[in-house]
Amino acid sequence: MKRIILTAAIFFSCLSVKIASAQISLSINIGSQPEWGPTGYDHADYYYMPDIDSYYDINAHQYVYFNNNVWVHSNGLPPRYSNYDVYHGYKVVVNQPTPWVHNDVIRRKYVSYRGRTNQTIIRDTKEVKYRNHWNGDNRGQNRKAVVHETKTVHRDNRDNRDDHRDDHQGHRD
Repeated sequence: MKRIILTAAIFFSCLSVKIASAQISLSINIGSQPEWGPTGYDHADYYYMPDIDSYYDINAHQYVYFNNNVWVHSNGLPPRYSNYDVYHGYKVVVNQPTPWVHNDVIRRKYVSYRGRTNQTIIRDTKEVKYRNHWNGDNRGQNRKAVVHETKTVHRDNRDNRDDHRDDHQGHRD
């Protein structure tokens, strides 16, 4: 009888042990970055452009800029930025959700990057990992962004707190 109880106890204890499994998740979006994006990043969610205090959403392929007290998502920049050249303006990689909610913090942090033009962009690099990057529809034929359709997003102040985490908001000196 003791053998049956001991065998049953061992059997049920074996069933209750969960085998540990390892899962590796690697997020690389090199192919989604536009050819005017900075080199050196395997993953980037947004570019902050300090010269025009605006963002570029890499995954949605849209600009995000402040207009009439709301953040606007658009396929192009507004006419007031018609002279801005995305190929030569400095871009700061920001990997945090909705960075425009914390725009005051980001603007103060990267104000010294305004006017810089010494950044290697994907189009001009010879690195193999950028060979199949996203070119958009016109492959750089029109280097200045133009206004297309826009979607207005009302300002959401619910999460308007200073977030001083450094989520690999990489920038190149």
